[in-house]
Amino acid sequence: MRILRKLLVASPFVLLTLSVHAQVLAITHATVVDIVTGKTSRDMTVTIRGNRIVAITPSSARNAHVGQTIDAHGQYLIPGLWDMHTHVYFDGTAGDGTDLILPLFLAHGVTGIRDMGSALDPVLHARDEIAAHRLLGPRMFVSGPMLDGPKSTYKAAIGITTPEDGRKAVDMLKRRGVDFIKIQSGVPRDAYFAIAAESRQLGIPFDGHVPDAIRASEAVASGQRTFEHLIGIFEASSPDETSYLTGKKTPGLFLSSYDPAREAAIVHLLAERQIWQCPTLFWERGQWLVDATDYNTDPNLAYAGHTWVTTKWPRSRKAILASLDTDPLPVRERFVEHELNIVRRLHAAGVPFLAGTDTPAGVDVIPGVSLHLELQRFVAAGFTPLQALQTATLNPARFYNRLNDFGTVQPGRIADLVLLRANPLDNIANTQTVTAVITDGRYLSEWDLIRLRSKLKRLAATK
Repeated sequence: MRILRKLLVASPFVLLTLSVHAQVLAITHATVVDIVTGKTSRDMTVTIRGNRIVAITPSSARNAHVGQTIDAHGQYLIPGLWDMHTHVYFDGTAGDGTDLILPLFLAHGVTGIRDMGSALDPVLHARDEIAAHRLLGPRMFVSGPMLDGPKSTYKAAIGITTPEDGRKAVDMLKRRGVDFIKIQSGVPRDAYFAIAAESRQLGIPFDGHVPDAIRASEAVASGQRTFEHLIGIFEASSPDETSYLTGKKTPGLFLSSYDPAREAAIVHLLAERQIWQCPTLFWERGQWLVDATDYNTDPNLAYAGHTWVTTKWPRSRKAILASLDTDPLPVRERFVEHELNIVRRLHAAGVPFLAGTDTPAGVDVIPGVSLHLELQRFVAAGFTPLQALQTATLNPARFYNRLNDFGTVQPGRIADLVLLRANPLDNIANTQTVTAVITDGRYLSEWDLIRLRSKLKRLAATK
């Protein structure tokens, strides 16, 4: 009892974390969404024992419920959502990672994340504490610091100058227990190939940007698992790809030299090799149109740290605008539409996609909230609501080869689940109607979420 009392004093969220764990949980009268086929099964009871779903039966059956029973009349049960591009302990917002950023994900139905660049010790500690149910947050797959060039401006990065630097960084991160290696844009050409070879030798995946000095086709041949932000595809769609390896890259230059035949060739290669794309479309739009968007009108602004809004975002906005000085707004608007068209063509060719947001590194990219907006951008790119939903549920499970654990509502799966007030297959915006979250078998009721969101807003105002 003395230990528990100390934990409650240490964190305002520990009480919520510990008190909602139920050995057996029955969610009754729910409409279960089949995330593979899009079919819905009404009035079903989903029984959870520990952290696994053990049965799904009609609620009309005479079931003897042991443990906690949840009446989900009129609600839709989907797998927990994943944000596959995050930065929890990143540079200026690193100090907010534990008590604000991580709980914000769960507060909005995001039960899993892929962290693409964070300070090493804090992110490893958080991953392990969450797995042990000592910290409130989504399950995490982490890279630790990014591998970037020698002049990297990021704190959450390791500067790489030589091939030996790259090999040593991969070796160290592998020993420390990261789940994968993250590549940034500035990695030198010879160091990139050394990193790729060392990663293959050690059996650790590497994801990330296609570096400025590397062609998309070379990244594919090297075994890079993902392309982030569509980087590499723009360059490969132009006869000027070679000059882009050392020269300036702008939306206007890409649009002026765009070659549909070259794009078709890289799309074919990505489809053939099944290279995962995490396009971060919501942030891409926000970046290129940063001068045309007023984040002060964001209805979810109260979840953002006070200094994010007053200091970090204005500074980032100024820096982005300085880099866009050669491209007027209409050109950038065309480029944003071009990105959606690229995604549409990649999807039609069978290239696999993951939903990710770059939160909280971007301007007005709020943890948890932004994942729902990302799904809306997928629909804008021609995905059906079901296909968009799959990018944040089924596809992450496929990506990690964990279909027996995640991605669907089925017996045997880990109980990472979300209850919604409205059907997301009718309108993808309905993913925002979260009424309850089950995270690793622990139940957060609507009242729990209301209290949590209220606490997070108060906390954000002090950050």
